[in-house]
Amino acid sequence: MSTTNKNSSLGKIIKVSGPLVVAEGIPNAKMFDVVKVSDKGLIGEIIGLKKNLASIQVYEDTSGLGPGEPVETTRMPLSAELGPGIMSSIYDGIQRPLDIIKDKAGDYITRGISVPSLDRKKKWNFIPKKKKGDEVEEGDIIGVIPETTLVEHRIMIPQGMKGRITNIKSGEFTVTDTVCEIETENKKTKEIALMQKWPIRKSRPYKEKLIPSEPLITGQRVIDTFFPITKGGTACVPGPFGSGKTVVQHQLSKWADSDIIIFIGCGERGNEMTDVLTEFPELKDPRSGEPLMKRTVLIANTSNMPVAAREASIYMGITLAEYYRDMGYKVALMADSASRWAEALREISGRLEEMPGEEGYPAYLGSRTAQFYERAGEVKCLGSDERVGSLTAVGAVSPPGGDLSEPVTQNTLRVVKVFWGLDASLAYQRHFPAIDWLKSYSLYLDNVGNYIKREIASDWVDIREKAMSLLQQEAELEEIVRLVGVEALSASDQLILQTAKSIREDFLQQNAFDDIDTYTSLRKQYLILKAIITFHNEVKRALEQEGVELKNILELDSRNKIARAKMVPESKLEDLEKLIEDIKEGN
Repeated sequence: MSTTNKNSSLGKIIKVSGPLVVAEGIPNAKMFDVVKVSDKGLIGEIIGLKKNLASIQVYEDTSGLGPGEPVETTRMPLSAELGPGIMSSIYDGIQRPLDIIKDKAGDYITRGISVPSLDRKKKWNFIPKKKKGDEVEEGDIIGVIPETTLVEHRIMIPQGMKGRITNIKSGEFTVTDTVCEIETENKKTKEIALMQKWPIRKSRPYKEKLIPSEPLITGQRVIDTFFPITKGGTACVPGPFGSGKTVVQHQLSKWADSDIIIFIGCGERGNEMTDVLTEFPELKDPRSGEPLMKRTVLIANTSNMPVAAREASIYMGITLAEYYRDMGYKVALMADSASRWAEALREISGRLEEMPGEEGYPAYLGSRTAQFYERAGEVKCLGSDERVGSLTAVGAVSPPGGDLSEPVTQNTLRVVKVFWGLDASLAYQRHFPAIDWLKSYSLYLDNVGNYIKREIASDWVDIREKAMSLLQQEAELEEIVRLVGVEALSASDQLILQTAKSIREDFLQQNAFDDIDTYTSLRKQYLILKAIITFHNEVKRALEQEGVELKNILELDSRNKIARAKMVPESKLEDLEKLIEDIKEGN
């Protein structure tokens, strides 16, 4: 039987099963090579090889394909184009710019459309930071480009390259123009352009991985105070439908004190991604007042788009994030949601007829999940300038029916260090963020605690531990209240319930759509919580020493001020300091 077409560079299709195409006779086929399927030029990736057969996952709709159609290999793995022009872009799962596709082909992505990820015509102002004769090594920054008003794009020596600069230019260049030439140790000349490519399934190298200790300040009180994440940390946000996963990630994207935001809409509903795509360009960066999109990259692969591209979108996003991390930036990546990515893995695995694991997911779900999250971290970047960059990864998980024992959630929890468990009952009570304070945890508490004790207040950890203790005591007392009622409790137990209610409603509950309440600085968080705990301690002392009634104490004016504390503007934090003093004085 003939195994190739007349053209020796082509194979041919022998089977089509949804996004999976099986082809024979592809010359020099290698795992993860990109191929073009049929005369339409559909983009695909080889994910399995057996003798002369190649299994290909196609990133576009395969309807209308049939046996005998040609398959051409590019002999290159699926790679990201890395260079100026990434920032502020909106890509699909394989880094095709959606805005340019819309201008070229309309509102729907035309099958087989080929658009470069980075504009080949636009010229960028390259400002050299090295000179002729300088010795350079991989990772060294040879020049910068003002990519946006918020992001300085740093052009680096590619991996594996080392030598002496023989020529370096200055001025306006396209991404494909050569801006630097170096002579390597074996006297070969290497040209460096503004753009480089990197395989998305391969993590980018670094010198050393560090232990992250600086908190990623999000402005969300339940996160920053109770379950913090570090710059370079990993977090999981599992929760059932309607519990607020997407809003939590939107809030982190808007307010986290990172330099760069990469937001991946992986298999989410189209209307949610529409909200992101329309809202983000209008948002202002809280630190600079500039549009937030000037330091943001969006990757949109909605649930109605090809499932194979959904699987690739996660890797594409984290490759872009690693690239900016290598420049020395603090990058935050939001993946919404990892469950949809896992579903894509399951569908492709099923079509490959692989042995299924738990609940039909492939047996390698755990290792793939770990590979993704392990690419996060705080690192010493390549290069001679000792710069440090960080990549924080936050993945949403959508367990069916809120069942946290399902495989995607469990495999994620094995590798991440922060768990923000969303609770449907809290969401139904309109308590947002609906993060369950009794189930959630953070393994970064000690590192972050030391940082905040040094930067904000020495008693931060004591205040937080007291608040958590009161919330746990409230949960224990609720069982008694259901049996005998609140009136049967002692005054001290009733005080615990009142203080815990204050922590829940006046501190943990936060309105994402209120201009003041949407973001709270660490200093303000500390002052609000200290006011609540100080009030509790003073009332407890009064009950023990003075024999007064709890009902009368709770009517004090300072109790009402605590309820309104979260609406105090950041510019008037002295009002909260005065409130704490008034409470100590018994007012």
